[in-house]
Amino acid sequence: MKKIVLLCAAGMSTSLLVTKMVLAAEKHNLDYDISAYSISNAKESIEGADLVLLGPQVRYKLKEMQKVAGDIPVQVIDMVHYGMIDGEAIVKQISILL
Repeated sequence: MKKIVLLCAAGMSTSLLVTKMVLAAEKHNLDYDISAYSISNAKESIEGADLVLLGPQVRYKLKEMQKVAGDIPVQVIDMVHYGMIDGEAIVKQISILL
């Protein structure tokens, strides 16, 4: 199982997106554990993660999160996919990254 962590400003704006991503992962038989957290809890939240995705609203924290994450890859979610709550497209992005 791959652990995917989404980080956003408060941890709530991505909850619907996480639901859509989980459904897309299940549809494609991908074993992903996907969860969302506030970026203020990043250190604790990313422990054991295989990939960290940042919401577009916190993209300015990318370099900082890359340092915090160490060897864990950190990417920013495409703004259009995020805005459209396109879980399918983001799961495709994850599949390419992992």
